[in-house]
Amino acid sequence: MQFRQELQSLSRDFHLPFKLFTFYFPLFTFYLVHMTKLGILLSGRGSNFEAIADNIAAGRLDATIAAVISNRAEAPGIESARRRGLHALIIPSKGRTREEHDRAMAGALHEAQVDWVVLAGYMRLLSPWFIQQFPNRILNIHPSLLPAFPGLEVQKQAIEFGAKVSGCTVHFVDEHLDHGPIIVQRAVPILETDDEHTLAERILEQEHQAYTEALRIVIGGRFEIAGRRVVIRQL
Repeated sequence: MQFRQELQSLSRDFHLPFKLFTFYFPLFTFYLVHMTKLGILLSGRGSNFEAIADNIAAGRLDATIAAVISNRAEAPGIESARRRGLHALIIPSKGRTREEHDRAMAGALHEAQVDWVVLAGYMRLLSPWFIQQFPNRILNIHPSLLPAFPGLEVQKQAIEFGAKVSGCTVHFVDEHLDHGPIIVQRAVPILETDDEHTLAERILEQEHQAYTEALRIVIGGRFEIAGRRVVIRQL
């Protein structure tokens, strides 16, 4: 009886008649089990996470978000994940060594059976041990055209250097800061009227598109890594 009630509740969530929903339920279950699972790590508002979640909900990205983890309890991105009904976890980093904290996160990600780890404003360096747990399966986005302007205060760096173009980079994560092989880049011109805030806003718009583009590539298996190059196979 309880199982039937749960199915009825699910059918209402999907706006389907109960009989039709139960007919397709085995196929639906198979699809969920085999769908690519993402694990999101964030430390702040998580706007890139929200863009990814929106694209999944709109059918523009064939994946599901299996876990959202933050090292900061006050991170707005965690509250956003909870509002969306996602599995949201806070694993505090304060008072722990990097590897101790990373072991706790890796345990949660393995338990959620994630296929890809997606850094969305995660403001801690990952330990070599953590990276070895997910070889070539961790993605990050950086608000510059790497290798230019790694690290923090990126837009300020670009403007003070006199650069004419900046942008964003989605790359695999390796043991060095903002260094792994590049999957997608999008360029953004630097205007004479730009300050670091206006430039950051325009780059962020491109980040929201670039991350989903990169995820489509890796989820679809349309790439191979040759040294530092990510060779993308066209559809």
